[in-house]
Amino acid sequence: MREIEFKMERPGLVKEGETVTVTEGLLPSNYYYTIDPSLAMSPNIPFNQRLKSKSGTVLKIEETPRGFYVLVGFDE
Repeated sequence: MREIEFKMERPGLVKEGETVTVTEGLLPSNYYYTIDPSLAMSPNIPFNQRLKSKSGTVLKIEETPRGFYVLVGFDE
């Protein structure tokens, strides 16, 4: 299982155990992923680490002083 952490600005948009779908975005030298519909965003992911799966399960939600972070597990 591959895990990616997403930054979420507001609480309560997703719940632990929920299945989410992601949309892939392309930058000049990286990919990034967004939990649909624009709920949270991943950091930049290098080309050689591109996601193969477009859906995953929310494993954990953590609140920090910098915002909310959502850990999503993808079956790859």
